[in-house]
Amino acid sequence: MPSSTSEAVRVAVLADSDTRWKWGALTARRIAGHEAPHDSAKTSDESTDTPSESIELSGFLLRGRATPTARQLAEVGVRADELREVTGNEFLRAVKDGQYDIVVLALVGGAVQAMLHGLAALPLPRRPVVVTGYVGVVYEKLADGLLLRHGADVVLANSLHDADRFREVYEGVGADASSVTEAALPFLGGAPYTAQDGRDTVVFAVQPSVPESRTDRTYLLRRLVEHARLHPGREVLLKLRSKPGEHTTHLEEIPYQKLADKLPGGLPPNFRLVYGHMGEVLDRTDLLVTVSSTAALESLHRRVPTAVLTDLGVREALGNHHFLGSGLLTSWDRLDGGHRPAPDPEWLARQGVAADGAYDTAFDAARKRVAELLQSPGLPPLAPYYTPATAPGYLPGILARHHLGADGTPLPGAAPAAEVSGVRRMVREAVRNAARGAYRHGVQRVAPVIRRMGQL
Repeated sequence: MPSSTSEAVRVAVLADSDTRWKWGALTARRIAGHEAPHDSAKTSDESTDTPSESIELSGFLLRGRATPTARQLAEVGVRADELREVTGNEFLRAVKDGQYDIVVLALVGGAVQAMLHGLAALPLPRRPVVVTGYVGVVYEKLADGLLLRHGADVVLANSLHDADRFREVYEGVGADASSVTEAALPFLGGAPYTAQDGRDTVVFAVQPSVPESRTDRTYLLRRLVEHARLHPGREVLLKLRSKPGEHTTHLEEIPYQKLADKLPGGLPPNFRLVYGHMGEVLDRTDLLVTVSSTAALESLHRRVPTAVLTDLGVREALGNHHFLGSGLLTSWDRLDGGHRPAPDPEWLARQGVAADGAYDTAFDAARKRVAELLQSPGLPPLAPYYTPATAPGYLPGILARHHLGADGTPLPGAAPAAEVSGVRRMVREAVRNAARGAYRHGVQRVAPVIRRMGQL
């Protein structure tokens, strides 16, 4: 139901990284924009970058280490009617003044919990419907992440597999599990894969934090380069997530770009480092290789041959254990010899990818639930599982990190200051950008050195 002041549903999306902005904005369009059924003939960009006329989408980027740069936002390719950077308290103030119908929290779990308590404390005549979820494969901190998201009206699960797991966690602690709603990753799309004469392209999709060590990352890079040398007629691409100095959802302390610069013997002519929209890269991919990236699900949805590496083991820390039973687990040795994994159809169906056209209706349940909540005469107060009574040693620290007190209200001195303009705004932005650059330098350069020294 639209707000009283507009025929369009007013949606606010708060995100803390480039990938979460993409998930949050596209989720908002899918559940509130009443998009036409998915057109598998479109590329990912064509199917996600067209604004819906039935919603007014306001974007907010949570200020922090992973706040996306202009380049990252352009690469994501998802626009909003407005987009600005805010603190958590500035976002809460915007919600108080904005009369939004829906709020989508595309954040790390702790930030979701803080915003839920902050929203619950707002004096609103009618609060917005609150939606949250995960940007990709959920392979770590399942209970912790889910309980930090509890309290939202809708907790989206990207597959039947995830929906079952989510409900088990909530019911296991005696929490209301009715918020769990099955949907799908909102950015799956693009034309189904077809082999093309004369094209043979292998893409390795990197992850910022998996694997973590320099040794393991160097190993994967070396094997990819060796694969290129073994197959000189094949184009081999290293698909990168961010440039040095940029951050994404997870911290990348050892960028592959820097490892490639130091690789003995240099790089073969058929090997390239590429950036850009994952959908555009998949348009020309004949084999997608990864350790456990969500890119594998995008690839599988389009029927692109996909391989999940076992070279570093099948381990929870790597996330590739998520692909047990998928038929995709293999090694560089086998790929060098020409092996192409065949995915298991039942596993694919439970993961919500390539499931016989079911993706077209994957968001129906979420749309229906949100519509019912919007049309209800009044929404109950937000009631997260974590409260000062249930988690007195955990929750206050989470709230304090976002400058909120135990009751969800801003701590003294945390209230947003009045807007400034002109020279003062330029100076403030310059100082903020310099500080962010110094912070990223410390994270990428200084912190790893200190950790290595501590291990001596």
